[in-house]
Amino acid sequence: MSVEQAPIEELGRELGERIAATPEYERFEEAREAVQHDEDVQERIDEFERIRAEFMQARQTGDATQSDLHRVQNAQEELHSMPTMSEFLDAQDELSDRLEAVNEAISDPLAVDFGGEAGGCCQD
Repeated sequence: MSVEQAPIEELGRELGERIAATPEYERFEEAREAVQHDEDVQERIDEFERIRAEFMQARQTGDATQSDLHRVQNAQEELHSMPTMSEFLDAQDELSDRLEAVNEAISDPLAVDFGGEAGGCCQD
């Protein structure tokens, strides 16, 4: 490892630690744990995943109907309206916004989207 890479990697670790200490990340982690420990939410997630899988299978065979799509959408709306899940989704959005701001701060001096396309080649 070159002398220049070690400090940059250390800065990356420090950035990760600082992100983990933000109120947005802490709120996200608390909300994620609440979702994981809420049996009603977990049952609704399982139900939604089952309904979605059935719809995807029907879509692949050409048997999906508009009614099937509405069933998936309704199951998702019911899941998202649960207070524990709603809090999680809000916390996730807030963290995503914060991480996008960090991505922009890193990307600006590089003239490349660090979080999105830094590894890409030959983009138009």
